[in-house]
Amino acid sequence: MDTNQNQNQFKQPDDSQVDANFLQSTTARVIMVGLLTLILLLPLHYVQGIIKERSTLQETVVSDITEKWGSHVYICGPILKIPYKAYGNQTTQTDTVKTVQNRVYTDYLYVFPEMLKADSKVNTFEKHRNNYDAAVFNANLKLTGNYPVPDLARQNISPDAVEWDKASVIINTNAIKSIKGTVNARINDNLYSFEAAEMDNQENLATLQTAPINLKSAALGSIPFEIKISYDGSNSFAIVPIGKLTEATMAGNWPSPKFTGNYLPEKHDVTDNGFTASWNISQLNRPFAQQYTTLIPKMNNYSFDVDFVIPVDEFQQNERASKYGFLVIGLTFLVFFLIQTVSKINIHIFQYTMIGLALVMFYTLLISITEHSSFWLAYLIAGVSVVTMIGLYSLSILKDRKFPVFIATALTGLYTFIYVIIQLENYALLAGSIGLFLILGAVMYFSRKIQWNTSIA
Repeated sequence: MDTNQNQNQFKQPDDSQVDANFLQSTTARVIMVGLLTLILLLPLHYVQGIIKERSTLQETVVSDITEKWGSHVYICGPILKIPYKAYGNQTTQTDTVKTVQNRVYTDYLYVFPEMLKADSKVNTFEKHRNNYDAAVFNANLKLTGNYPVPDLARQNISPDAVEWDKASVIINTNAIKSIKGTVNARINDNLYSFEAAEMDNQENLATLQTAPINLKSAALGSIPFEIKISYDGSNSFAIVPIGKLTEATMAGNWPSPKFTGNYLPEKHDVTDNGFTASWNISQLNRPFAQQYTTLIPKMNNYSFDVDFVIPVDEFQQNERASKYGFLVIGLTFLVFFLIQTVSKINIHIFQYTMIGLALVMFYTLLISITEHSSFWLAYLIAGVSVVTMIGLYSLSILKDRKFPVFIATALTGLYTFIYVIIQLENYALLAGSIGLFLILGAVMYFSRKIQWNTSIA
């Protein structure tokens, strides 16, 4: 009998007992919760796809609004256009004879202003369609300055070849259909109206041109001008500084302008009620001359621009929030796992799944409510709903009020932390890095005494 007892005492456990012990171990629980976290990335990825789909729909609606109201505004001008007679040779080749003939044709001298002052007043507002907004504006632009006496010798043009009585002033712009009313120019104290002249299909620019201007009396002196243009536009306003000296000012009521283009303003003041900005640009600051013949170079890369954009729209905020979904699910599971380990309460993998799906539902609630409300209100409603649901569910699982209260508090703090990061622009990375560092430190502190080779009852 003693022999049998000794045999039973040293009997090795069978495979089923080893498997059962492993499945009840802390390590197995960690593996299962980790795999569940990865699996929940699938519905989270689906939610991110919904956000991108709604964002694309918003872009389509905004594009439709701006197309009908007026696109971004680009102005290059005013440029003095002076025709002159040019002479050249035309060669005709046949099988036996080569003929060279003199011919006379009309070419053009383009003269940029000596001084250009551009003063703009922009009234910006949001247009709504369904659940989407687009930033549009009305702009009043005043261009004043003067043209110098053309340097004909520099271009090898004979003074007798210039047709002073057929000169005109042109403006190149992309937004011809959004011009409001007529565009008039006062040149040498005479009033002229602009008309649409031609379209450059390669650069998608239209040319406004005045009727012929007789410059015979001004051929020996500077030529003053004053032009006023009113625009309906959207997104941005760009002006090319074609003056030998260009002084520009812009004032508007948009509280978050973005100064882009090739030149930043020398001075600018931005408040909640609007902005003012000024530029002072010399010919030395740009790589093109003041006179050209035949062709004007492409100059749209040398404009100064002001963008009127909604800084962080609601769909961008939704997309940024969804990127933290994996962090929220992982940390929430980690909190439940630590509570399970400390309290020896068994939480089934199915219950982890329900909690994970509730966390994913936060983002579907967020995007759907955002379309009918503001982002902060949608975030508040979705956050309170999910925290309440998980808190009540954990109360039924853990049977002790202190743990559900801790979980609800932790989730509230986590959602608040993410909301703050989303609202930050310049310090989002810094705040996020510090926050994650502190969270990691807390996890390391509370998990330091866990016995990973033991089973959970």
